[in-house]
Amino acid sequence: MINILLVDDHELVRTGINRILSEIRGIKVVGEAKTGEEAVQFCRKNHPDIVLMDMNMPGIGGIEATKKIVRYCPDTKVIFLTVHSENPIPYKVMQIGAAGYLTKGAGSDEMIKAIRQVNSGQRYIAPDIAQQIALSQVGGQDENPFDSLSERELQIMLMITRGEKVQDISEQLNLSSKTVNSYRYRMFEKLKIGGDVELTHLAIRYNMLDTNNI
Repeated sequence: MINILLVDDHELVRTGINRILSEIRGIKVVGEAKTGEEAVQFCRKNHPDIVLMDMNMPGIGGIEATKKIVRYCPDTKVIFLTVHSENPIPYKVMQIGAAGYLTKGAGSDEMIKAIRQVNSGQRYIAPDIAQQIALSQVGGQDENPFDSLSERELQIMLMITRGEKVQDISEQLNLSSKTVNSYRYRMFEKLKIGGDVELTHLAIRYNMLDTNNI
């Protein structure tokens, strides 16, 4: 039996996925979480086989939660199930230790295939995402300015663009406000922008955000 934790801040999404997986032999949803913090806590206590992880959630979000799960629960594998399809997000997420990456446009058959493949010890990346990553590595795509950001800068960018303040970010990531601001200003320099509003506009332009949540 493959034990699954569903992590998404939208109850309807969790309910829909739960309904799909409840009909599949050999797969069982053993828990649900609506924040990254809840996901980490559940994994440390219950050690599910697979976590289906959203990215944009209140609190630490999916990236930081994945880093903690990879560190504290190495036998638990994380598959991202998110709206983000544009590089460099998929590439950075796989770098931090995620075992799979799907977009919410994936069909149920692909989701089940990813769960089984990851549970068998392999990694799974949706074919269109894998092609993007491959092309970006050989210069086959137009340059995305966000490619220049580190994983931590990308994480802070996503938090800023969903309206979180520096103090909130520092508390959630266990960083000082000074350190968060250092990342923030370094990010502005790399992207050649002057502030949070320009950052949000640029992120929208390059399809880095879920505009339904803005």
